[in-house]
Amino acid sequence: MPIRTNRGRTAVYRRLWGFPLRSPRHLVGTLVFLALLITALGIGLPKVLGKPATAQPGGAPANSSAAPHTGVAAPVPSTETLPTRLSQPLVTPTSAPPNPEALNVAKQWATAWVRHPAGISNADWLNGMRALTTDEYLPVMSTVDPANIPATKVTGDPTVAQSYSSSVKVVVPTDGPKLSITVVKTSAGWRVSDYDQAS
Repeated sequence: MPIRTNRGRTAVYRRLWGFPLRSPRHLVGTLVFLALLITALGIGLPKVLGKPATAQPGGAPANSSAAPHTGVAAPVPSTETLPTRLSQPLVTPTSAPPNPEALNVAKQWATAWVRHPAGISNADWLNGMRALTTDEYLPVMSTVDPANIPATKVTGDPTVAQSYSSSVKVVVPTDGPKLSITVVKTSAGWRVSDYDQAS
């Protein structure tokens, strides 16, 4: 077994590797020094090697541009001339008389909603309401199981709960729960955009 002495190359290496472990202060100092060294190398090496600091992925190099660089920055527009995010103030909808077509759509939709013979699939049941429902609400309706619908017929005329120029909330009675149906005006006409069951 070799005899360890305090002289020679091995002793110097042992002192270097053992320095961080002599005390917590030495360990923290060593870690800070290494962090600074790595940061300096990360910043300095690209400049020394001549690589661009930033590159655009999949495109032209960062230092190329469509127009020659003149060294003059483009003028910044004044904030007074920039448009605001809301160019028009928000308008609170005002009440309006209910549109008869909206009431008719709500009743037809409720009639199709309660029509679910035993064994009907969701797709067949949904086809009865497809022309009366907004495209955005159809995916929500596709999650409904027709066998779980607790009504079989509409028992009265629709009554208006809220009415605006572009939407109407209608309550339609059934032999189960009442249906609270929201009908909105679209480019294709009045369509159901939401419904809820009320006892």
